[in-house]
Amino acid sequence: MRRAPVIAALSALAFALPAVAETWTPYTEPTDKGLQWSFDRDYSYRDAASGRIVVMTAIGKVGATPRMGPSAPGAADGVGFVYALDCKARNLIPMGSYSPKKPLEIASGWRGEAAKKADGSDDAALMRQVCSAEGAYPTK
Repeated sequence: MRRAPVIAALSALAFALPAVAETWTPYTEPTDKGLQWSFDRDYSYRDAASGRIVVMTAIGKVGATPRMGPSAPGAADGVGFVYALDCKARNLIPMGSYSPKKPLEIASGWRGEAAKKADGSDDAALMRQVCSAEGAYPTK
C-alpha cells in the first residue's frame, strides 16, 4: 500500500517535466547525395542580452530515419552548429558545434566574439529562413 503514493508522485513528476520537441526546418536544397541542412525551430530563441536569434543547425539525409540529429540539444548523435544571428546586420557568431565524437559546448564568452558576415549560399539561406520569422522567437 505504501507504493501507491510513491507511484502516484513519480507519475505526476513524469507528466510535469517539459517535453523536448523538435521541428527541423530545411533551409538548403538537398545535395546530389541527399544531404540537407536544417534548423530546429523549437530550440531557436532571441537572446535577451544581445538581441540575436540563437539557432541550432544540423545536417541530415533526406529520406533517412532518423532524418535529423541531434535527438536533443547537445546530444552526440548528429552533426551541426549553434549560431547567434543578427538579422539586421546580416552577420552571425558561431557559438558551438557538435558531432557524435564531440558533444555540444556553447562558448561562455560568445557574446564578446567578433561576428562574421553571413556569406555563402548556406549562410544566406539560413539568414533568409530564420529572419523571415524574426518576431516569432521567444526571448530568453
